[in-house]
Amino acid sequence: MNHDRLSKWEYNIYLLLSMGIHFYSFYQVYLSSKEHEDELEQEVGLETSFWGLKKDVSDFEWNFWMEWAHSRLLWLMLGHLAISQFSRIFFRKHHLWFLMCYGIASCWCVLGTKGLATIFLNTFIFYMIAQIKIPLLIWLSSALMLLMLHNETVENIQRGWYDTENEYYLLQFTLTVRCLFYTSFCLEYSGQQGDNHTFPSMLAYVFYYPVFHNGPIIPFNEFSEQMQKQVTENKNIPYVALFADVLRFILWWCLAELMIHLMYMHAVYSHYPVLEEASYWTLGGLALAQVLFFYVKYLVLYGLPALLVQLDGLNSPPLPRCVSSLYSFSGIWRCFDVGLHRFLVRYIYIPMGGSQSGIQRMLLSTALTFIFVCYWHGGHEYLWYWTALNWIGIVTEYGMKKLLTMPPIQKTIDCCLSPRTFRLLHAALASVSTALLILTNLVFLGGEQVGKIYWDRLFVHGWPWVPLVVLSCLFCFAQVGIEWNLFFFPKYKYKFPLCARWKSER
Repeated sequence: MNHDRLSKWEYNIYLLLSMGIHFYSFYQVYLSSKEHEDELEQEVGLETSFWGLKKDVSDFEWNFWMEWAHSRLLWLMLGHLAISQFSRIFFRKHHLWFLMCYGIASCWCVLGTKGLATIFLNTFIFYMIAQIKIPLLIWLSSALMLLMLHNETVENIQRGWYDTENEYYLLQFTLTVRCLFYTSFCLEYSGQQGDNHTFPSMLAYVFYYPVFHNGPIIPFNEFSEQMQKQVTENKNIPYVALFADVLRFILWWCLAELMIHLMYMHAVYSHYPVLEEASYWTLGGLALAQVLFFYVKYLVLYGLPALLVQLDGLNSPPLPRCVSSLYSFSGIWRCFDVGLHRFLVRYIYIPMGGSQSGIQRMLLSTALTFIFVCYWHGGHEYLWYWTALNWIGIVTEYGMKKLLTMPPIQKTIDCCLSPRTFRLLHAALASVSTALLILTNLVFLGGEQVGKIYWDRLFVHGWPWVPLVVLSCLFCFAQVGIEWNLFFFPKYKYKFPLCARWKSER
């Protein structure tokens, strides 16, 4: 059944309520952060920043990438931009090989000779494995590489190559992301059509620098096709749109820094006594702040590579969509890390049968997809909880959709429910899905103990009134999300305006 569109006044009410809930809960987090500032500084550690403000430095990923950006990575990205534009203007036919050479030089600059040799060796090994054209062998090789990354002996050897832990962790991040690129090339090679699957083309793909250390993921077929196509295209850079994109990127970075200066959500999640004593509004605000910071963080981490990719004449995966507008497990997997989602669907989900081969194959392909996701992220215990909950959520949503599309049930819905009533029911179910979705993400971001505290506080000790209030708030979010999803972004493709401008010029 089609949804009725909300009237303008209904939409505005839901939007204002959603914004009010966000801001009020964030204000409660701010008050709680200042109240426990001394305790958190002593137990977890806060850093004095500009104007005497304290900064939450508990998020390892953000601090790690910001430190590297300030030292070398930002300058290397700008160097890539200069080399790319120079070669596109004067050596268009050899543009890809200029980028490959620059990527190799940049890798040597930050990872050293041994790090570069490791990536070269892995590239050669995977290329030789690709010659056999057996997908199962390719997947076993990828799994073995990920296993070796967490082998204690290998870790100790690689740590000995560097003077600091951050250099070692950069190698770990890079090899983990490169594993997906190796796998993509090899699987495309096993079913290749054409002569572009050579060892030099694999090197150019593996050492493409904007996505070298942290992604986003670009499958080899997309990278190769677009690189070949852009050789014959001559596009002018729209500098006004470029300036707007850079300004937007800076605003995202400032917003992320502002959040960790005003709300110590990561420190609170590392110090359970404060979390266990927080008010219900503070708990809700911490959950929203945590998942929204994760969203803004990846707008920054993927935003700069996306800009460079587009300036190279390629289409980058769409940037993450705001998590506050997502109300389903399938939606967040499809719209957050789009590059990873495309990789999983193309190389695991569809080859294993997907949803077109019956319920059993769908369950198997989804389970294998999430097993790989967990294993690729490190395979820690809390990640197994996270992936299991996501698998249950995806399967439940799939089962509900199948149930509602059965002819007898669909006929009953058409006869008994108006589109407006059906939308209300959809939003109510979506609020339940969103509550469980946020809970699973808290397990991913804070660990299983954080998820247990939330479950006990909100759904056990707070029953029934606290869950009802939570679901009422999420009902407002769901109504706004449904409106955006159906009428404003029916086919979500959030890219920079620069990319859209280039598309219109083609």
